[in-house]
Amino acid sequence: MTQFLVTGSAGFIGFHLARRLLAEGHLVTGYDALTNYYDPALKRARNAILEAFPGYSFTEALLEEREELMRAVEKRPPEVIIHLAAQAGVRYSIDAPATYVSSNLMGSWAILELARAVQPRHLLMASTSSAYGANEKVPFGETDRADHPMSLYAATKKGMEAMAHAYAHLFGIPSTLFRFFTVYGPWGRPDMALFKFTGAILAGRPIEVYGNGRMARDFTYVDDLVEAIVRLVDAVPAPGARIEGEGVLDSLSPIAPYRVVNIAGGRPVPLMDFIRIVEACVGKRARLDMLPMQAGDVPLTAADPSLLRALTGYAPDTDIATGVAAFVDWYCDYNEMARAGAERESA
Repeated sequence: MTQFLVTGSAGFIGFHLARRLLAEGHLVTGYDALTNYYDPALKRARNAILEAFPGYSFTEALLEEREELMRAVEKRPPEVIIHLAAQAGVRYSIDAPATYVSSNLMGSWAILELARAVQPRHLLMASTSSAYGANEKVPFGETDRADHPMSLYAATKKGMEAMAHAYAHLFGIPSTLFRFFTVYGPWGRPDMALFKFTGAILAGRPIEVYGNGRMARDFTYVDDLVEAIVRLVDAVPAPGARIEGEGVLDSLSPIAPYRVVNIAGGRPVPLMDFIRIVEACVGKRARLDMLPMQAGDVPLTAADPSLLRALTGYAPDTDIATGVAAFVDWYCDYNEMARAGAERESA
């Protein structure tokens, strides 16, 4: 049994990860601000499921509230910290840049200070494929240069990576930074394409297709992502313990117990193929509103999962049609329950 701190525990990925850890008998301290970036009711519904586990304790606060963060772990100092809380979204970072600086930089710094104080066995922090920015080399490898971010969101995540490396070097904190690639699945975020597409198609509204449909994404099913994170918990970086193998380039720092790892399957799906899969799962054709590329977006994301596979023996492999079908089933069930609840309250 391990004591975990999971930030963003009521978020999409944090919920799935915390539920997995609790189901395996671990203790989880959840920490989430339940902000209104999207409907907090969805976050509260996730958190209610976690609170049914006796091994779960929860604090509702911002990461930047450092005293609250320290109080949250006083009784159960974490052996492993998994930092998932962040202000997400490429496009929103254009409209609300201050929230990204506050959450992704100052909030992450608070986690690094916490790790400095409690010295966990392993600190794992969520970054993003957006960190690769304008990199034209595909698939993206962890040792590729990632110096040209195309959004403030990407810049703040890259800044978090740099801060984490400094703390790993200065204070000997074993740290793994994982870069996520378009995570999807049940209990997903309403601001993401699959959630928007499903709702619009069911309602008969047009869907907005950016880049005139000439984009592709390396989609990662959320259960696969969680499996990879759980396996990486025991892949603790150590100086000199470089992974060797044909076709594997280890990102282990030469001066710190620090590593960056892609979590993705390395199989990008063209956007128009993705839309056809959503249509098939929903059972309705979509009305398409073809639009130009949005500022901050990239035309293609594709991961090289070789390092993840070498470290864990695993890489995400859920078929996109299977994953989308699972999301659509959840979406319909969740909205039916929400409607029923609203009707009971109004009766």
